[in-house]
Amino acid sequence: MEDDAVRAASSPRSDGGDVVAVTEQTREISPNEVCVLIPTLEEAATIDDVIEGFYAEGYTNVVVIDGDSEDDTREIARDHGAEVLVQSGSGKGQAVREALEYVTVPYVLMLDGDGTYDPADADKMIEPLARGYDHVIGNRFADMDDDAMRALNGFGNRMINRAFEFVHGANYQDILSGYRAFTVDSFRQLSLDSDGFTIETELAVECVKHGIDTTVVPVSYHARPDESETNLHPVKDGGTILLALYSLAKTNNPLFYFGSLGVGGIASGALIAVYVLWEWIQYTRSHEVLAVVSAAAIILGVQLLMFGVLSDMLVTLHREQRRRLERIARDERDK
Repeated sequence: MEDDAVRAASSPRSDGGDVVAVTEQTREISPNEVCVLIPTLEEAATIDDVIEGFYAEGYTNVVVIDGDSEDDTREIARDHGAEVLVQSGSGKGQAVREALEYVTVPYVLMLDGDGTYDPADADKMIEPLARGYDHVIGNRFADMDDDAMRALNGFGNRMINRAFEFVHGANYQDILSGYRAFTVDSFRQLSLDSDGFTIETELAVECVKHGIDTTVVPVSYHARPDESETNLHPVKDGGTILLALYSLAKTNNPLFYFGSLGVGGIASGALIAVYVLWEWIQYTRSHEVLAVVSAAAIILGVQLLMFGVLSDMLVTLHREQRRRLERIARDERDK
């Protein structure tokens, strides 16, 4: 049902600017147009409450894609009326990509099946899509139970969010949040390769890269029930996510990626050169091989830095061209 009011909102964009205006005619999104997608692995202790919670909110199109759990996750989900899929591969990222092939409605509300996210926040997550946004991230830090996240996990999450903002130029507040709402069309624009827990990180980077209109809303985040065990490993998975952030900068922020490698090469070469010079001045010892290595490292570093600058120019031109084409397409639709 169309609403005559025209509403505006803001979201971070990939061009380094703070916000982009999203002004669309607001429409009411029916729960029947939303697929509640729940990737699971050994969630028998909580999946029934999660499904029933969404039923209570009016969302009955629930799809559980299970990573071949050895407990009763699939049976419990089926008993509570959810459509259950068993993923062909492994990892959360692969599960999400595979499940989207079966979605026939225009909107997806995705969350973990561990009972940490509140189904009562469903309408809050979906509402920005009605205002023209394509991707919504639920910010867990806005209303988090005291025992919902360990101190180490909280520190790691904040560090990763700051690293994301520094490297990719957008502040999404909680890029590791598993509570997401998005349009199926926008999801299919993204190039997603992650198979594991880095899927949330890759989603955030791809939203910046492709200029997907993204916003953040506050959600509740509860402690995981005692009988439910986490599949996360803070140190290992945190390191993997940081590496993914850096690796994904290759195509989204090439100046940072290649520039950092170039600066590292120049700095390494300079340190070796200082050592060679010091040895020559103090002891008249020559280190021809080290001198060659130093020169090679500096030359390679300069080349990487130049390549980063050129790549960044190409990425900027590509984004400007894409915006022009999008603007032309919008003008044609408005005629």
